[in-house]
Amino acid sequence: MNDNFNLYGKYYDLLYEDKDYNQESVYISECIKSYHLGAKTILEFGSGTGKHGLIMQKLGYDVYGLERSLEMIEVAQRQGFHCERADIEDFEIGRKFDVVMSLFHVMSYITGNDVLGKVFRNASKCLSSGGLFIFDVWYSPAVYYQKPETRLKVAENNEIRLIRFAEPVCHTDRNIVDVNYTILAKNKDQERWIEFSEKHSMRHFSIPEIKLLASYTGFEFIEAEEFLTRNLPSVHTWGVNFILKKK
Repeated sequence: MNDNFNLYGKYYDLLYEDKDYNQESVYISECIKSYHLGAKTILEFGSGTGKHGLIMQKLGYDVYGLERSLEMIEVAQRQGFHCERADIEDFEIGRKFDVVMSLFHVMSYITGNDVLGKVFRNASKCLSSGGLFIFDVWYSPAVYYQKPETRLKVAENNEIRLIRFAEPVCHTDRNIVDVNYTILAKNKDQERWIEFSEKHSMRHFSIPEIKLLASYTGFEFIEAEEFLTRNLPSVHTWGVNFILKKK
């Protein structure tokens, strides 16, 4: 996976404070109930600061997270979310779960085929028979139709002001978009701005790709739908949620 979310992780929750984690968690719970009614245990790949996991716990699930970023783990643990530092392509957990979930395009951060295969096999290894693997990714038809754009985002709270520039570079031969972030951050009681940059390489996927990957990593393809709406994916659907079942 990409080595990112270093300084970015420190400001992650502020940058995405407008993200509706409650709505997304309820949606994932509905997906689980649709295909695995008795599911109670969840392993989260790329649990971040624990926002989804904490809400899923309130919805009655036992959730355990795996995360690479120490900064994000520290935030999650302060909020009471149980997680450990691990790389989802190479870890040992020692128990089985009803569901493996991976949200907010974590799978799109895995750009290489070899690593992707390892992650899917690890998901299968951690699931009980009939368990679900639920994840969302960037959808290739939408990426090619809409085309990534340069974007500016401003976020602030009582202490910090952030300005983020996102400049995409498309690699059409590899289904990858490099999103080059430049972040300016300033404590409001100081005059000095901090500037840093990070490159987040994002892979987008088609439905046939995921079906093929599922077939050789021990999964049955169940569903592909627009994230949140449950509509059929289209060129207007940037984020598609996939649901696979362990054979």
